[in-house]
Amino acid sequence: MSAAAQFVRQGKKIVAIGRNYSEHIKELNNARTKEPFFFLKPTTSYLPTGGKVEIPRGVVAHHEVELGLVIGKGGRDISQDAAESHIAGYALAVDMTARNMQDEVKKKGLPWSAVKGFDTFTPIGSFIPKSSVSDAHDLMLSLKINGAIKQNGTTGDMIFRIPRLIEHISSIMTLEEGDLILTGTPSGVGPVNPGDSVECTLADPTGKVLAELQFTAESRGGGYQFMP
Repeated sequence: MSAAAQFVRQGKKIVAIGRNYSEHIKELNNARTKEPFFFLKPTTSYLPTGGKVEIPRGVVAHHEVELGLVIGKGGRDISQDAAESHIAGYALAVDMTARNMQDEVKKKGLPWSAVKGFDTFTPIGSFIPKSSVSDAHDLMLSLKINGAIKQNGTTGDMIFRIPRLIEHISSIMTLEEGDLILTGTPSGVGPVNPGDSVECTLADPTGKVLAELQFTAESRGGGYQFMP
């Protein structure tokens, strides 16, 4: 099995794109960026489907369901025309975010590493081979909490498309086999509370489900406590 197919165990970084859906930008009162905007998440934040997201004390944790793309061939300064050849496949993911922490650090102009990087803060589905996806910009992303739909959007609404994302990121840092790029979240983000059950799906235009991701949430005992 390739390193790309085993990206959760062998990948070196998670590159997460922010502000890539207009309605999500509006709901958080953020400014639209002129070029792709990204941050890094540690691979120690991966949580396989069926796991438990641990919410640290004092943290208001929000869900952000996303299409992830798995790099199959590394490269630097990858052109948009060549970008497709560097993709091995995809994965359904959730970028968990400590929203109240993020609100505080944004005011101070500080980094988001802690906000996004807690252990268990990247629930991740199984690897989806590229051959299973005919058009990555025509997929439906949905997320339910306790059976109620919270997010339901299409990857067709991305502001910056996947080739542009790969071009931009690789112009700054080398992409390596097994790296995951999170491509942004549609609107509808909101809190996940201890005891909640979260279900996510990725589907094609016909309604065929390509991936499912489930997890529950619990309070983390000990460790970090956020005190604004």
